[in-house]
Amino acid sequence: MGTKPVIHVGVDGSWRDTGALEWALQESLLRREPLQVVHVIDEKLRDVSVWEPDAVDDAATDLVNEVQKYLDEAPGLLEHEAELMVGPPARTLNAVAADSRMLVVGRRGLGTFKRLLVGSTSEAVVAQATVPVVVVPEYWKPSDHAGPVLVALDEDETPSVMEFAITAAAERKVPVRILHVWDLPAVFSWDAMDTGGVSAEWAENAQRYFENVAVEWRQKHPDVAIEIDVRRGHAVDGVVTTSEQSDAQLLVVGTRHHTRLAAILLGSVTRGVLHHAGCPLAVVPA
Repeated sequence: MGTKPVIHVGVDGSWRDTGALEWALQESLLRREPLQVVHVIDEKLRDVSVWEPDAVDDAATDLVNEVQKYLDEAPGLLEHEAELMVGPPARTLNAVAADSRMLVVGRRGLGTFKRLLVGSTSEAVVAQATVPVVVVPEYWKPSDHAGPVLVALDEDETPSVMEFAITAAAERKVPVRILHVWDLPAVFSWDAMDTGGVSAEWAENAQRYFENVAVEWRQKHPDVAIEIDVRRGHAVDGVVTTSEQSDAQLLVVGTRHHTRLAAILLGSVTRGVLHHAGCPLAVVPA
């Protein structure tokens, strides 16, 4: 089944603040593809007696009407649509976006306490997704970042992740920077590592490997500048710090769902980056 040229966006009551709709509108202009904006009424809210189901539905209908009015006034001549659905939010959004170009969701500014209470909608969406999901930080504005598209790769680099990054970079007329953050396994003690030159060897091997990856992609996409940045450090910290230093306007990572359990236990690096990235993050299923 082919991919429908439409971008899905999940919105809730804070849609004016999350930045997700703004990012999606910009992407829609770059790709010339319309938006399908979805607000999901969590069916659990309807079942709680404290809430009047009619009041929940009326508020949701008002929200969708407001979003539709906002979309109708957006630049470009595309037919954007806002719709209302009922169900578990993450599963419903993923189901409706399953054959589309991507799904865009917002990320609230989480306090430390909330961050411990994992299970936000955006994280659940990423864990279950079959299409690329772009998670946009709260209050994002198009003028926030002007740097490259940063794509974090490990040795099992997958074509879908690079293709997504290259398309995004070509649209924005900026380079793609391949980032690989490596660290030695804990079995090496610091002393053994440096006397044996193990560290230097790992650094050289990683550099050589990703230079070859870059050469391969430059041949396929000669019109996009492809840079590489290989550095040592903790994966999450390395990715987040590099995205800040380079003023990345989009950070792209891959995720592997080998099993249902793996999907629920979102990879620790992806989860860490999801919580700490200061720019929009695209998570592309491998």
